[in-house]
This record gives sequence, structure tokens and C-alpha cells, in this order.
Amino acid sequence: MTITFITGANKSLGYETARRLIGLGHTVLVGARDPERGRAAAEALGARFVQIDVTDGASVAAAAADVAAHEGHLDVLVNNAGIPGTFAPAAEITAEHAAAVYDTNVIGIVRVTHAFLPLLKNSAAPVVVNVSSGLGSFGVTHDPERIESGIAMPLYASSKAAVTMLTTQYAKGVPEVLFNAVDPGYTATDFNNHSGPQTVEEGTDAIVALATIGPDGPTGTFRDRHGVMPW
Repeated sequence: MTITFITGANKSLGYETARRLIGLGHTVLVGARDPERGRAAAEALGARFVQIDVTDGASVAAAAADVAAHEGHLDVLVNNAGIPGTFAPAAEITAEHAAAVYDTNVIGIVRVTHAFLPLLKNSAAPVVVNVSSGLGSFGVTHDPERIESGIAMPLYASSKAAVTMLTTQYAKGVPEVLFNAVDPGYTATDFNNHSGPQTVEEGTDAIVALATIGPDGPTGTFRDRHGVMPW
């Protein structure tokens, strides 16, 4: 039985990833900051709720301890929780804005990965999937045929570039665990007022694919639903 923990799983891409992986036979742990929403999502999915705030070290440690006490190990970690941050013009972005985005999107992944690595190392085939973005890709954001090339979100984009690089470095530094980054693509979610052209199922295709790789699967890659992404 594959035990999978997903952060930010109470809605949007996280929820759809949980739904699909449950359908594939995974035992999914729904991680969410808000207990009421998290429990409601877990109940609707037939999953177990674990409270976690990725910006709070004590909360992350408590979540890892909860999984250790109940499941004893973890096979798949999906670092999905993230925020877009301010939509203020670039010239009006402050250090405080930056701290909030990086604390969730980048440092949050470090907190969660550090806390859950001992549980992952108890798995026969441990996998980590980090949800990044095409906005964090130089290749994509400089391609005039891609919608991302016309979007200026300095903090979100740079935080996702950091997520992708973190992923490749973890893959090198922790070779016994498979680490991969994913670009969901422009998907209709709360992030964009549901303006994205992709469905949440399409947006989770790559997440699900990389969450279900075997022990001989790729590591240190950056992919979307169509294949390998440019850096």
C-alpha cells in the first residue's frame, strides 16, 4: 500500500491530485493549514486529514510525528502548498511581500522535506514531487508563444525557479529518494480566478505521473503533462 502525503490538499490541484491517487490505490493523507477545510476535504475524499502549516516549523514537525505514529513511513510526498503573493506592480513590491512568498513556496518545501525525509527513507521506493511552474522557467518565460512570457510576477516566478533548482539539488544530495519538479500549466484554479484554459485534471496529469513512478523512475527532472520542460 502506497502512503502519500500532499500539502495544500484541501482544494484545487492538491485536492484533485488526492482524488486521482486514491483512485489509483494510494492511501492519501490530506495536508492542510485550515482544520475545518482540511477535515471536510479528507472526509469527501475518503482520506485522513493531517494539519500542517508549511510556514510553521512546529506545525510541520507535529505533522511528521503524526504520520510516524499512524503510518510509520511515507512513500510519496507532494509539496503542493503555495501562494501567488502580491499582485502589485513590480515597482511596488516590498521585502515583506517577498518574505511571505518565499516562506511558503521555497522555505516551506525545505521545512516539510527535512521533516518527512526520515519517513521517506523507511520506504522501499520513496518519491518527492515538488509543484513548480512554467513561470519559473527561463525558457518558457522567454518564449513569445507561451502565455507565461507576458506575465510579470517577480516573486512568484522567482520562487518557483528556486523550487525547481531545489529539486535538482535534492536529487543529487539525496540519491536514495527520487525528486522531481512539475509544472501543472495554466490551470483553472483559485490562483487565477479560474481563468486558466486547463482543467484541474489536466493540471494534475504530470503530478500524478511523477507520484506513481517506480524505483527506476526519473529523478532531478522538471516536467509538465507534455514532457520535459526547458530550464
